Amino acid sequence: MKLAWSILLIVSLRLVDVSLGTLRIILLSRRHRLLPAAIGFVEVFTWLVAATLVFSSLNSPPRMLAYAGGFALGTILGTLLESWLAVGTTMMRVVTPVTSPQVEGALRKAGFAVTMVNADGRDGEVRLAFTIIPRRRAREALRIVHSLDPAAFVTLQDIETVTPPERRAALPVK
Repeated sequence: MKLAWSILLIVSLRLVDVSLGTLRIILLSRRHRLLPAAIGFVEVFTWLVAATLVFSSLNSPPRMLAYAGGFALGTILGTLLESWLAVGTTMMRVVTPVTSPQVEGALRKAGFAVTMVNADGRDGEVRLAFTIIPRRRAREALRIVHSLDPAAFVTLQDIETVTPPERRAALPVK
């Protein structure tokens, strides 16, 4: 019974530490500083406990498998958590033919700020819609676009910095 509990504990600890590591790296890449440091402290402490359980009995393949399995499961859980939290900002570009329903009106009605540009595409005149949105609302914006024009060409790009609206007014016009 002691082996079963230690295996469960090792897998659980690895789930926690690897998930936290995934979140920490993602937050660092999005320019957060203090939260990743705090997460890193908990992550490493949790890892030390799990590693101690394995290294104290290197003759136990089930504990080693639990350690590796916890890592794999923690990676999956970490990416799911990141997707659920959806930290950050995204730029969405929508390309539609001029003749298609106007997605910009529906996006604006949903509270998104949209900039429209008319352009020439491969098959004729198109409209380009640009909007900066919180990542957690990206699926909502995509549903709006595809409900009006299922053939719309949409790209999403994570962005690092957004100039606050109050600063945009102070920037010189070129």
